[in-house]
Amino acid sequence: MSTESDVREFLASRRAKITPQQAGLPAYGGNRRVPGLRREEVALLAGVSIDYYVRLERGHLAGASEEVLDAVANALQLDDAERAHLFDLARAAAKRPARRPRRARGPLPDSVLRVLRSMTDSPAFIRNGRLDILATNHLGRALYSPLFPDRTVRTVNIARFQFLDARGRDFFPDWEESLNTTVSLLRTEAGRAPHDTELTGLIGELVTRSEEFRTAWARHNVRLHHTGRKSFRHPEVGVLTLDFDAMELPAQPGLTLTAYSAAPGSADHDTLQLLTAWAATEEAPFTGDAAAPDQRQG
Repeated sequence: MSTESDVREFLASRRAKITPQQAGLPAYGGNRRVPGLRREEVALLAGVSIDYYVRLERGHLAGASEEVLDAVANALQLDDAERAHLFDLARAAAKRPARRPRRARGPLPDSVLRVLRSMTDSPAFIRNGRLDILATNHLGRALYSPLFPDRTVRTVNIARFQFLDARGRDFFPDWEESLNTTVSLLRTEAGRAPHDTELTGLIGELVTRSEEFRTAWARHNVRLHHTGRKSFRHPEVGVLTLDFDAMELPAQPGLTLTAYSAAPGSADHDTLQLLTAWAATEEAPFTGDAAAPDQRQG
């Protein structure tokens, strides 16, 4: 991954999404050669010279002030995730430290694992920015059982399963939404951790082996992923759609705890109860040990 090309393609793709009308500009002439704003229009909206904006869009963000980045973000009507991504790209271009510290290799603390295990009514797991599942509670392991081919497997990667395993499309029935979410999360993490060699290797593998991933990756979409709904087609209990809440672990920068739930009395809650009953017949899952996998985010 090249920071300059990422900057160039990200800014160009955001510019293409904004029409002059959306930006409050008059649209002169009927034959525009670009689908969205022209570079000079972005420069006008951001209050910078055309030459300077062209330089930014060519990937030269190093040295750009926060005020300029904010002005460009406002001109392009970036959302919170896109704005944060632009600043991450600027940090990478300037070789400045990332927004959050990266944790070195090491096991998950026992206190975190105890919290995870105590969540007996909700499927839950801990992941890193590469979408490696590092630990689960019993019900989380049951929900994601198709990702674990046998009981000896300790760490799996959601994106690798989704795009490279034949069962991935069946497990995620809302395929397009799930696909776009996964790619957007990895694109966001690539901006945060441009020097994470394992992340770079994962993305290279997916780009090489999956045309669907390659196409979605080229869109340069990013997103924050804190709460929402997600559907699964579980091989034992069928389709269930669950609410999720994702919480970053402040003492473990780069790690996120995600928990699923369903409204009491709903059909999905009944299906979740079926999953709980099925999980009770399964042996306890791996939930972390002293030889936990690499948790580094860059």
